[in-house]
Amino acid sequence: MNAEKSVRTWLPLWIALAIVLGIFIGNKFLVFERGIKVAGTEKLNAVLNYIGESYVDPIDMRELVEDALPHIVRELDPHSAYIPAEEMKRVNEELESHFSGIGVSFYVLNDTIVVTSIIPGGPSEAAGIQPWDRIVEVNDTVLAGINITNEQVVKKLRGEKGTQVKLGIIRPSENKMIYITVTRGDIPVSSVQASYMLTDDIGYIKVGTFAFTTFSEFISAISKLKNQGSNSFVIDLRGNSGGSLETVVFMANEFLDKGELIVYAEGRRFPRIDHYADGSGTCKNDQIVVLIDELSASASEIFSGAMQDHDRGLIIGRKSFGKGLVQSQRQFRDGSAIRLTVARYYTPSGRSIQRKYEKGRYYEYEMEAINRYIQGNYVNVDTASNVDLKPYKTDGGRTVYGGDGIMPDIFISRDTTGINPYYNALISRDLVQEYAMVYSDKNREKLQKFSSWEDLHRYLRMQPLLMNLVSYADSKGVRQRPYYIEESRKLLETQLEAYIIRNFWGEEGFYAVLMENDNVVDKAIEMIVTGKAVPEAIVRELYKE
Repeated sequence: MNAEKSVRTWLPLWIALAIVLGIFIGNKFLVFERGIKVAGTEKLNAVLNYIGESYVDPIDMRELVEDALPHIVRELDPHSAYIPAEEMKRVNEELESHFSGIGVSFYVLNDTIVVTSIIPGGPSEAAGIQPWDRIVEVNDTVLAGINITNEQVVKKLRGEKGTQVKLGIIRPSENKMIYITVTRGDIPVSSVQASYMLTDDIGYIKVGTFAFTTFSEFISAISKLKNQGSNSFVIDLRGNSGGSLETVVFMANEFLDKGELIVYAEGRRFPRIDHYADGSGTCKNDQIVVLIDELSASASEIFSGAMQDHDRGLIIGRKSFGKGLVQSQRQFRDGSAIRLTVARYYTPSGRSIQRKYEKGRYYEYEMEAINRYIQGNYVNVDTASNVDLKPYKTDGGRTVYGGDGIMPDIFISRDTTGINPYYNALISRDLVQEYAMVYSDKNREKLQKFSSWEDLHRYLRMQPLLMNLVSYADSKGVRQRPYYIEESRKLLETQLEAYIIRNFWGEEGFYAVLMENDNVVDKAIEMIVTGKAVPEAIVRELYKE
């Protein structure tokens, strides 16, 4: 029951992100405030005029319109949206892979903001901020000891580029307050979260989103891994809610031959647009496995669908989200925008990825991933029926289905090993990450001396981290339950080690440790090693019909 509650808490947040990001096609930032005569709008204008002239109390008509617009657009379909100006800035930051701030990562530990890392070349590094500094004041306002949240910290530290923020710092090595003024600047955000070698010749790339900078990051990761000996790649798109169409086309191009269709879009007033590979890709002869799950949406599904339809690589994991509506964006003078569905996109075989939805029942649409979890689709083979779905053929003659996301070639269930009431109690209270931070802070002088994350990992494996965590959790009110603790041992130790390594070596070391026992990654390695991820094997050996 606790696991179910946990999923109900975080899954809608990820799904909401998928809906906001969508697929960034038709990116015409046009000023939209001009007179357009549309049948029925006279009545709407008359109602607004009547309210403005005759309503009993004074009313802010601008606020009324702002409140009404999201509901009007939202009634069209699950992905059309009106985006207020203040939210539009955040959405653009996500796609552009940067924001304006001071350039630190932090963790709120015991009501104190602790700096865990500094962005190289960023404003904080230039100003002299150091890892493990405590930020206790921002612009002469005390922030320590007031139960501040991460969101509140972000609002305090971010701001317009070129503006200054005065920080009151307590450094562990000193006993007095240090005041440092930081000039905010553009802070890059990596959308390729990790790239490293899984074996001597298999590279792993974790792509978090399809932002405007993702392709250049992806090419850099490919180049690095090839220099290290990689001739096969595992592309992890799990949890990737989508982003830029241009980016996903460029990425798919790296693996396809010249003239192969990647994706096309078509709508009632939207003429068909095809996107083809140009033959310039650098990985056309490399084995590829793509990992997806129920939160892989939009651009992730375009990439997966192209690889699957051309029998180019294996798709492993769980059925994707099913987001195949194309939005065109038009912007208003005040910075707000409308993102309107104008077409659907289709995989090379002609199948639509968009799953079904009923007008006015969009809550059920958004909750579909949770319902699949409750029905056991993530633990057992996906029970979704293909009876009502239209069949299509891949280049090699395999049958695939349209209209309900991307079904993986190989289904891998959600790994529930070690998940029990004790584990859920720790996770729901964030005690695993919190203790990792406590341990890192207490032992920072020793831990930061290791020359690589691998050396640090070997050291951590020799430490009694789990028992220390259990004692810490007990002091926080989570009583010890020996049977459950032993059952969760491997899972908890892996997460503890990964979080500690992240505090000193960043995302690459974090993912490398976290994925060591990942059942989906393990299957991907097995299929590559046995030669079953090449196009000929996919058609001939795995899917004889």
